[in-house]
Amino acid sequence: MLAAPLLDALIDRSLEEDLAGGDLTTEACVEASARATAKAVARKPLVACGGDVFLRVFQRLDRQVQGEVLVADGTAVGAGAVLWTVRGSARSLLSAERTALNLAQRMSGVASEARRYAEAIPAGSSVRITDTRKTTPGLRGLERYAVRVGGAHNHRDSLGSAVLIKDNHIIAAGGIATAIARARARAPHTTKVEVEVASLQELDQALAAGADIIMLDNFTLADVKAASARVRSAQHGRPLLEVSGGITLERIPELAAAGIDVISAGALTHSARAADIALDLSL
Repeated sequence: MLAAPLLDALIDRSLEEDLAGGDLTTEACVEASARATAKAVARKPLVACGGDVFLRVFQRLDRQVQGEVLVADGTAVGAGAVLWTVRGSARSLLSAERTALNLAQRMSGVASEARRYAEAIPAGSSVRITDTRKTTPGLRGLERYAVRVGGAHNHRDSLGSAVLIKDNHIIAAGGIATAIARARARAPHTTKVEVEVASLQELDQALAAGADIIMLDNFTLADVKAASARVRSAQHGRPLLEVSGGITLERIPELAAAGIDVISAGALTHSARAADIALDLSL
C-alpha cells in the first residue's frame, strides 16, 4: 500500500478533480445539517480490496466522517455483501461517493482478477504469477497492493528497481551479450540481470552471456518446453525462466507444467474490470 502522505496526495488530487467547482447538486438539494449513513454493497461476487482507502477518501473531505471496514481485504464475497460503512454529514458522503467508489472498485477489480489467475495454478506447482508495469498512471501503488491481496505477486515496481533488458535495449546496446556485460559492469552487485528473448536462438545467447533471469516473450507452448529443456541442461547454472506475452487464464495450467518459474501477466492490471460496488445511503 502507499505510504500515508502519498495516499493522501493521491486522494486529494482525485477529490479536486471531481470537486474543483463544488458539488452543485448536493449543495442545492441537501440541507447542510442533514446526517446520513451509507453502506458499500457488492452487487456481484468479488474479492474485497481497498476498505481503508474507501474510508480515507471521506475523511480527507470531512474529518468528522466515521466508518468501519466490515470485510477485510482479500476476502471473497458474494452479491449483497456489505463491505464498508460510513456515517456523517450527508453532503460529505454524497460529495465523496464517486471518488471513494472509483478507487475501491478499481482495487477490488484488480484483486478479483489476480485471484482468478492465482487459483488457475495447478495444486503443488511452485510457479509464481506476477503483474507487470502496465498499470494505471498514478494508481500503481494501489493496483500493486491489490495484486498481492488477490494472491499474486509483483514484478519490478519501477525502472530503478531491477535490470530488465528488453528488445529495444538490445537494439540500442548492439546485442544481447553486450547489453548483459554492460549491465553486469554498471549495476549494483546485489542486482540480478534479466533479459527478454524472442526466440530460442536469443535464449541461447542469453544463456551463454550468463543472464540470471530469462523472459520468454510471446513463445508458443512448444518453444516454452524447448526453452525449459535447454535451461535445465545449462552447464553454468540455471537461470530463472519467466514467460510473458499473450498470457490468459486458460494457458496458466499448461505453462505451469512446462517447467518455468514465473508467469507475468499485464492483464492483472490493464485488463481488470472495476468491481461492481454501490453505495446505498439512508438518513
